[in-house]
Amino acid sequence: MKKNLLALVISSSLLLACSDKSSTNPPADATAPGAPGNASVWAYSGKTGIGTSFEQYTNGAYSDAGATGVISKVWFSIAQGVLTETMYGLIHEAQLQELQFFIKGSDFLDEEKKDTISTIEYLKTDEQGRPQSLAYKIVNKDKEGKYEIEKHIFTDPDAQTLMMRVQFRALADGVTAYAYVNPAIANTGSNDSTVFANGNWTATDGNTSMTLKTTAKVVQSVVGFEGVSDGISELKTAGKITKNYSTTGATKGNVAFTLQMPEVKNGASAQWDIVLGFGKNESESTAAAEQTLAKGYDKVLAHYNGDGDAIGWQDYLQSLPALGKLAATATDNGKLLYTSAMVLKAQEDKTHAGAFIASLSNPWGDHKSAEKPATGYKAVWPRDFYQVAMAMLALGDTESPRVAFEYLEQIQASEKIAGYTGVPGWFLQKTHVDGEPEWVGVQLDQTGMPLMLGWRLWKEGVLSDADITHWYNKMLKPAANFLVDGGAVKILWNDTTIKPPFTQQERWEEQQGYSPSTTAAVIAGLVSAADIATHAGDAENAKRYLAAADKYSTELESLTYTTKGSLTGDLGNGNYYLRINANDNPDDHSPLDVRNAQTIADESQVIDGGFLELVRYGVRAANDKKILETLPEYDNLKLPDLLRTKYEFTFPGVEGTFPGWRRYGIDGYGEETTKGMGYVESNNSTEGRGRVWPFFTGERGHFELQLAKVNNQADIEKLRNTYVKGMELFANEGMMLPEQVWDGVGNNSTYNYALGQGTNSATPLAWTHAEYIKLLRSYSDGKVWDRNASTEARYVK
Repeated sequence: MKKNLLALVISSSLLLACSDKSSTNPPADATAPGAPGNASVWAYSGKTGIGTSFEQYTNGAYSDAGATGVISKVWFSIAQGVLTETMYGLIHEAQLQELQFFIKGSDFLDEEKKDTISTIEYLKTDEQGRPQSLAYKIVNKDKEGKYEIEKHIFTDPDAQTLMMRVQFRALADGVTAYAYVNPAIANTGSNDSTVFANGNWTATDGNTSMTLKTTAKVVQSVVGFEGVSDGISELKTAGKITKNYSTTGATKGNVAFTLQMPEVKNGASAQWDIVLGFGKNESESTAAAEQTLAKGYDKVLAHYNGDGDAIGWQDYLQSLPALGKLAATATDNGKLLYTSAMVLKAQEDKTHAGAFIASLSNPWGDHKSAEKPATGYKAVWPRDFYQVAMAMLALGDTESPRVAFEYLEQIQASEKIAGYTGVPGWFLQKTHVDGEPEWVGVQLDQTGMPLMLGWRLWKEGVLSDADITHWYNKMLKPAANFLVDGGAVKILWNDTTIKPPFTQQERWEEQQGYSPSTTAAVIAGLVSAADIATHAGDAENAKRYLAAADKYSTELESLTYTTKGSLTGDLGNGNYYLRINANDNPDDHSPLDVRNAQTIADESQVIDGGFLELVRYGVRAANDKKILETLPEYDNLKLPDLLRTKYEFTFPGVEGTFPGWRRYGIDGYGEETTKGMGYVESNNSTEGRGRVWPFFTGERGHFELQLAKVNNQADIEKLRNTYVKGMELFANEGMMLPEQVWDGVGNNSTYNYALGQGTNSATPLAWTHAEYIKLLRSYSDGKVWDRNASTEARYVK
């Protein structure tokens, strides 16, 4: 059986000549000054890799008593060539801000993430170059050719540990490496203490500890407060470490520790298996580190990959029957597909099975305070959740979507939710994986989508007739009733009355009103619920659900389609679906609420791709006149950048242009335009600009497939080479798909992004990876994967 422990292990075996000095034990009374240290922040959000061990379900749950033993609950991320947020416990509970190296020479001090050229690849691939696990090889080369750092990163499925192998190559005289570790125990960076004793470096906050253990002959070390007494601060000012603090004492703060690694001579290299560890206390975290360190690199990596009899990532990939045909539909031989399959599965909590999060990142995290706990995107949104479950079903994974669907009960508004009063049935906006409410706006599409998911799982045979009847009575009936009747809700700040299809927030979580995308999900959800109700013997409610869906469909254009829009002349013809209508008159040019510091005085200036969801779910035909009337405004390249949504991208060495779209015009959620600062750093600037989101390329690709089918002109090859390839090109070097990519508008001096490169927004975004998988399935099948057959039969004639 595995032991229930977590550790990041650093072992060291030198390949060539290195220093023979032993670890230095500082004086026991050497307490670091400078509390609380610098203000803590999180790390850069543009991850090039994420990872965790693959674990099997036991009866739909993760259990230490299961066939694979103790469940490893460790997740890691990689950005800028270094290990960044590493989680232990629940998937949002970060314990580490970063682990990187500083390199000291006779006349320089380099910081690894800033002063090297970084490449990343997967440690195990098949003959086609498709990743077989989420284990990474990173090579960081000095820009002046003085050293190279190679790192292999993965977790130990048999323990609560993360292992990193480091190969350091000195290419000049007098080059010394310093390992720098910045803990963020218990999901904050401001309440930690740390100590070095008996060859272990441990940081603690409350009931969580992290231990760094290494067999490297560390020359000397220091533990202290970040930016003040952590060793690096002294290296910067004095050029060497002279104060070997061994503890931060009873004072809490933002702590860090620095280890001076053995000298490596010019032309030589050294190998260190560097590791960190976690547990409920110092004893647990230390024991975990020792366990993984003793097992060794080869055995841990083999288990992580799933080599031989071990259960690992290869086993998950082999369990997906649709991988082969979807890889044939991809334009990269399936590299991004294999990555996406694992990325989606990796972003599931292992205490609360089925809790799939939006992203293992915290957008613009390197400027976001870590003084208080925060989830960032490491939380559950039913909307993103639906995309993930449907994508996993598209892969042929029937177990994960079922477990996910059953999890949804934990985040449905009812008397079981602490502090909630009001009508039950809707699903909470954003929650921690344990169900704790975080954001509590009512978004009606997030209540329609669980109904659609349950219906699809039933139709695919994942849920039996008895199963769907059970879940109808337990969860789906209250959801459908809410979409018909609405009612009073009260939780935290939110005390309101909902009257569907008017939604308190649409899919961008910012505006209230009548939304085409929201209404599409509501209608499809109600038609799905009617099918299920009929099967369950509830004919009366089935009729109610269909009557409401018909009413919403009949009134849709009168509430969301303007014939007097402001986009006229070169900007459009004034006839199009609005992003959202704040009242019951789509022609009155009414203002929208100020969001992301953007003032929107006229709702008809703002268009988005939400109307395409009407086609995706079967509410409207792809060749519906009003759908086609809206495309010119949505695609208009002559619109001013403030209002424009569509942009075209070229990539070095690739023929052609590839389309991308912003969320909507006048979007402020992104880098600001005057200095190029990130959304958080610019502090909600009026100059903020939401950039292009790659999953819209997938959404458009789905629409174009349906339109081609209607016109009997389906050219899958042409569609593949535009929309599938476009999404593949938006992926970064580690094949992570971002939330947003740089669109070339405004000042770029802060980050110097290339056109089409992912920004410091959430990466990887589960929604984007899910959209890519679903696009492959749709093109492989020749029909839109998300399309709801019952809805289409009712409304598309």
